[in-house]
Amino acid sequence: MVTEAIEHRAYARVGLLGNPSDVYYGRTVSFSLGNFHASVRLEPSEDLVIKPHPTHDLVVFRSIDHLVNRLENEGYYGGVRLLMAICKVFYHYCADNKIELKTGNFTLSYDTNIPRQTGLSGSSAIVCSALNCLLDFYEVRHLIKVEIRPDMILRAEKELGIVAGLQDRVAQVYGGLVYMDFSKKYMDDWGHGMYAPMDIGLLPPLYLIYAENPSDSGKVHSTVRRRWLDGDSFIISSMEEVANLALVGRKALLEMNYTKLANS
Repeated sequence: MVTEAIEHRAYARVGLLGNPSDVYYGRTVSFSLGNFHASVRLEPSEDLVIKPHPTHDLVVFRSIDHLVNRLENEGYYGGVRLLMAICKVFYHYCADNKIELKTGNFTLSYDTNIPRQTGLSGSSAIVCSALNCLLDFYEVRHLIKVEIRPDMILRAEKELGIVAGLQDRVAQVYGGLVYMDFSKKYMDDWGHGMYAPMDIGLLPPLYLIYAENPSDSGKVHSTVRRRWLDGDSFIISSMEEVANLALVGRKALLEMNYTKLANS
């Protein structure tokens, strides 16, 4: 029985090639970024408690101006909803797969320094960290395959209306540099994509640039998704082209041919 605190960390994710074709049965190359991370701490407790973050789940304000400014810059939601969602998805997955969970409660808390709305997958990093805590608290890590865990993380986010694909979650579950193939037949047959970790040393020096005042990319993605579902030939061919970049880019990385990588 776990009696001590458990803490896990997941890192920011960079979609190097193929993004966002993971949503369209494509291919991607992504890597986790050590500069930014989210961490979740689980402590056994008498009641089950989801602890709000003092900054990201702020509910006490100096004035109405402070409240409005906060909402306009940070949005309405912090990480508490993410922790609650993964608890629900984890519970149902275990119940559906006849994985018995021991009794006992815990307190979940989180922290993060991943910049918001910069495409670095801050939300999924929190969920990934929390899932790892749950796997260890209930001692069921060996019963839930690593290939399945990204889908559990994605389902937790979909509970909250977050529009995304598997790519971010795969990179954060596996860590390092990962090539992913989401071909429809393989996904239908196995329930997950083909994930191939690569040597992080294959990457050339890279620079990360992000906006200080980002916008919500979900609106753009939702429009593309609708057009793809409607059979828009331009969107379908574009996604196939984007997915092929990951295939070419993977070969260039393995050859350490950075000129070819830059041109792909």
